[in-house]
Amino acid sequence: MQRRTLIQIVFSALIGIFGTTSNALAEPGSVAPPAGKQGVVVQVSDDLPKTWNQALNVVRNIQKAYGKDKVEIELVAFGHGIGILKADSVIANRVDDTVASGAHVYACENTMRGYKISKDEMNPKIAYVPAGVIEIIEKQKAGWAVVRP
Repeated sequence: MQRRTLIQIVFSALIGIFGTTSNALAEPGSVAPPAGKQGVVVQVSDDLPKTWNQALNVVRNIQKAYGKDKVEIELVAFGHGIGILKADSVIANRVDDTVASGAHVYACENTMRGYKISKDEMNPKIAYVPAGVIEIIEKQKAGWAVVRP
């Protein structure tokens, strides 16, 4: 009986740890969009500048269609798409404009570690998420629309 109780305690602790980790990975933004706003996540996961430009155009077009005050937008870059958010990116000025427009722009820290990219190499106006794909999954589960240009 005592062994079973110990197993239950360990199992419960693991569930608690993984549950907390899952919620932490959904940060920095809240999982649900603010009340009265449509939540949209734009995924960038390839290395083509034309895709990067298209993603930034999508952000601008969504803001124009819904109104900036009625939509919460995240652009999440991971995998091969991480280059869009480097300080020396060919479209770094467009990323700056996107952040200035009120969209949240996030780089995946897992990808950065994999590619051995430091935050010093990144656009100083962006933010970070522990795992880009987890950020997207959690937002989609919470009702956000996911767009992949």
